[in-house]
Amino acid sequence: MQILQDITQTELTERYNKLKAIKDSLLNATTSPLYAYRQENSFHPVIGEGNHAARVMFVGEAPGENEAKQGRPFCGAAGKFLDVLLAHVGLERESVYITNLIKDRPPNNRDPLPEEIAFYSPFLDDQISIIRPDLVVTLGRFSMAYLFERMELREQLQPISKIHGKVCDGTFKATRLSLLTLYHPAAALYNGGMRQTLLSDFEAITAILGKK
Repeated sequence: MQILQDITQTELTERYNKLKAIKDSLLNATTSPLYAYRQENSFHPVIGEGNHAARVMFVGEAPGENEAKQGRPFCGAAGKFLDVLLAHVGLERESVYITNLIKDRPPNNRDPLPEEIAFYSPFLDDQISIIRPDLVVTLGRFSMAYLFERMELREQLQPISKIHGKVCDGTFKATRLSLLTLYHPAAALYNGGMRQTLLSDFEAITAILGKK
């Protein structure tokens, strides 16, 4: 199973520079609906991290408190379980790219508001366009709903309880892209029964990579 894209060092450098430009833009995004809250709490925007040649990109919903303090995605308890899930299918963080739909922490970990999704989603679009993964894995219902709409899959959108673990092939900016819907790893922290569900659903990743 090939985990990384076969690209040149020149292209890797170009991707790094483009992703850094996204980070710089977000750091100074004073018009963001969450900018004031970030500044008041000395939080950091959470842009994303991982391999810029990754074939798999994970998209969560929004940073939690630990993530906002460190400026890193999935670095709390849910992140530790994500590491377990990755290891279950023979992957490491260094071989994938991890980000969120919302790049700043909403107050009290509340659900993202429509205006926040509208502001931050273009940054996610740019990340997908730069990295060009073969597979995007959504973690949670907000990133799921956004990408089903963005990839012209709205007719196939159902509650996450019905489509978790299933793969859809859609179009992202005229490019074919596979989309896998999963529960957020945090679900297993509150419901032990979700642990096995996530472990089983993660196995679809290796099946998809093996076909491409």
